[in-house]
This record gives sequence, C-alpha cells and structure tokens, in this order.
Amino acid sequence: MSSFSISDLTKLQTVKYVNLGSLAILVLDYCITFSEEVQWTWSRPWDVTRIIFVISRYLPFVGVGMTAYDALRVSDQCASTLEGNIIHIIGIVAAEALLVIRTWAFWQKSKKLLIGLVIYSVLTITAAIAVDLSPTMLIPGGTCYFESTRNAAVVYMFLAMFESVILMLTVYKRVHDYRDFRSGIVVTLYHDGMVYMLCILTITVANVIIGAAFASAYSNMFDTLQLVIHSVLASRILFRLRSSNQRVHEPTMSATVLDTIDYLHAGPSSMSTSGTGTTRSEV
Repeated sequence: MSSFSISDLTKLQTVKYVNLGSLAILVLDYCITFSEEVQWTWSRPWDVTRIIFVISRYLPFVGVGMTAYDALRVSDQCASTLEGNIIHIIGIVAAEALLVIRTWAFWQKSKKLLIGLVIYSVLTITAAIAVDLSPTMLIPGGTCYFESTRNAAVVYMFLAMFESVILMLTVYKRVHDYRDFRSGIVVTLYHDGMVYMLCILTITVANVIIGAAFASAYSNMFDTLQLVIHSVLASRILFRLRSSNQRVHEPTMSATVLDTIDYLHAGPSSMSTSGTGTTRSEV
C-alpha cells in the first residue's frame, strides 16, 4: 500500500493496541504462575525439557517487548523487523516442542512417535519459512505500522495442521487405551491438557481466518497474541503435568490411583505383568 485512508490507519492502530494488550497478558500470567515455575522447574536438572521450557517461557518477553517498542514509536522506521520475527518463530517452536514432549510422554515415550513428530516438525518449520519468513512492516509517513502479506495465513495453516495432529494423538490415546479410567489423574493429564491445546489451536485458526479473509490491515492483529498464548499455555501444561505426577506418588495415595498412573506411563501391556509396583516417570 502506498497510501492510507483514515479507515486503514484506524485498523492499523487497532492492531497496535491488540499487540500491546498481549504484553499485559504475558506479564500477568507470569506473575500468577511464577510460584509454580519455582516449584516445578527450578529444582530440576538442566535437561532438554527444562532448556526448551526456559526458551518458551522467557524468549517471548524479548519478542513481545520489541513489538511493543515498535508499536509505541511515533516516528522513524520500525526498530525491529526481522529480528523480532525470528524471536517469535523460535518462541512458538519451543512451545510446540513442549507439546511434543507431553504427547511423547502420554504415548509411553514411544521412540517411533517421537521420531515421527520430530520429522513432521522439521517439515512444518521448513514449509513455513519457505512460504513467508517475515511479515511486512508498513511505514507510512515515518510511522511504524504492522501488516503481513496473505502468505501469513498459509504459515498459520501449517501450524494449525501440526497442532491438530498433536491434539488427535492425545484424543486417540485417551479413547483407545484409557477410556475406562475415571481417576483424577486422567482428568488432569488429558482433559485439562486438551483444553489448553484447544485454546492454542483456536488462536492459530483465528490467525488463519484473519490472514485469509479479513482486510490486510488486520493481518497482524493476533501475531503477538499467538506467541503469548503458546508460551502461557504450554508452560501451564508442563506445570500441571509435573504437579499431577508428584501428587500421585505421595505415600498416602491409594493403590488404585497408583495403578492408574503406572498404566498411564507404562501402558496396558506392561500393566498385565508388572503387578502393583510403581515407577515414577519424570517429564
């Protein structure tokens, strides 16, 4: 666009406000869940899961902060374009990696599943980068505004497809192997996690619809919110998973519930021969 109508400028300014609001959501959730982070991650060793968690948890502050800085500028060009988009991509990939780890754990740490998901992840990232690496930052009259090409909808479509696969794998495992279990651990590990994953998928689909069907001035409306929701909910899934894993191994826990968690981690075939012993699975 070489020139802007008043309507276009109003839409672009609205996009700025929504992106700034996403920063408020990120900061608020961090304050609310900080105690859980201390309890469930700080004492853990620096393994792959914790490294991915730290990237997913803290890198969004950098990316969202850069976006907020650009949104508040009233003159000059956008200060952060490519760098901010790269940070957004890394943050979302890290959050998706936590979802992959969660799904892998629910599938009794199946190597075949993990390899398949890693390959699919690489293909999704490659396709997304090939379609559109960075959105266009419009700079009318020296002011920084945000707008993406229509290719952004295709990128979010690839992401939505990946998240749908993760969700379907969770649903399949719940129905196929654990449909007869009604314990609280099943509700926590599956139902709560699925609610969070549905929320993540919803914001991704919303970005697909906005990018494909709405005016191009709205194309970046939920761009920052996408990163924030991924970070917030992926972290909450990890906290819930570790909290549930801790509770079911308390000494006062009944044998029935302990059998249930063994079933979840070891699988139906292992339960038929393993008796009532318990094995703690760290995720």
